[in-house]
Amino acid sequence: MPAPGDAVELTAVLWAAPEGGFSALNPETGTTSEGETQADALRNLAEATALYLEEFPLPLGR
Repeated sequence: MPAPGDAVELTAVLWAAPEGGFSALNPETGTTSEGETQADALRNLAEATALYLEEFPLPLGR
């Protein structure tokens, strides 16, 4: 299990949303987000995923 402050590499899946902008998904946590640009969607996803992981840490082996 990672120690507090350890870096963990997670996946981001990004796609163009049909209504415009972009959607993003982190499959390891199930968090999703949106943004007007790819960068916005990824930044919003990083924030949503960080908040999720504060409550539900991933039980990763070293």
